Amino acid sequence: MLTLPIIQPEAAAPAKPRKPDWLRVKLPVGPEYAAVRRLVDEHKLHTICESGNCPNMGECWGAGTATFMILGNICTRSCSFCAVATGRPSEYDTDEPRRVAEAIQLMGVKHAVLTSVNRDELKDRGASIWYETVVQTKRLSPETTIETLIPDVKANWDALDTMIAGGQEVVSHNMETVGSLYRLVRPQAKYERSLEQIRRTYEAGKRTKSGIMLGLGETRDEMYKAMDDLVANGLHILTLGQYLQPTKRHLEVAEFIHPDVFAHYREEGLARGLKYVESGPLVRSSYHAERHVNVPIN
Repeated sequence: MLTLPIIQPEAAAPAKPRKPDWLRVKLPVGPEYAAVRRLVDEHKLHTICESGNCPNMGECWGAGTATFMILGNICTRSCSFCAVATGRPSEYDTDEPRRVAEAIQLMGVKHAVLTSVNRDELKDRGASIWYETVVQTKRLSPETTIETLIPDVKANWDALDTMIAGGQEVVSHNMETVGSLYRLVRPQAKYERSLEQIRRTYEAGKRTKSGIMLGLGETRDEMYKAMDDLVANGLHILTLGQYLQPTKRHLEVAEFIHPDVFAHYREEGLARGLKYVESGPLVRSSYHAERHVNVPIN
């Protein structure tokens, strides 16, 4: 009699967390959105709204605003959370500051957010383009306030000084996650170096801002420590939002954080000394950015 081997059933793979209802967003529609779409295309501009698959693009563009990404749309970094393409950038357009400034003027933007890819191959990290974009925007639209969301300069502090010297009201640099997850999330960055960049920006007399994504596997104690570290290094404004996996090639979501937890972190951040905390599942770096220009820095 033939005896068949007993085959044990394979252990089921852990179920992926299901996207909750509070993360549903409306598709971008409407004449205001279409007008911004047309200007972005006509002026050959890059926006992090598109490259970063931002869930608030419909809301922000529908209000006639956008976050412009300068220095091309190819990044020299390979962060495991980011949808921006990685590679060897070829674009370096010295006329870009003029085009961005003119587009902001045409759109009648009251508050502009500027960001960029990392350009580690450039000696000045793209600082001269940063400076000229802010200066030319202020020249054409003197009433427009500006936030610059700048990349990690890899301790090139001369580049940092140039990036923040154009007259912008807010200088932001995102930590993105807690210290224990840096090697996984930002393999080419360093937690302490990003803190130092924020501290040097604060010491230059600027209004400082940063952002952290939740749901990557951080603990509450690690979040509390990150907030304390940021306060100790002069941070004024913090944004907290839910990490959303942009493609299957990127890090999976470890947890979807409930809105009540975001509300808790907001209260904790304020209690620990931050001046302003924007905290919610759909919050991104430039969400409600116009509210941040009046945050006191003393």
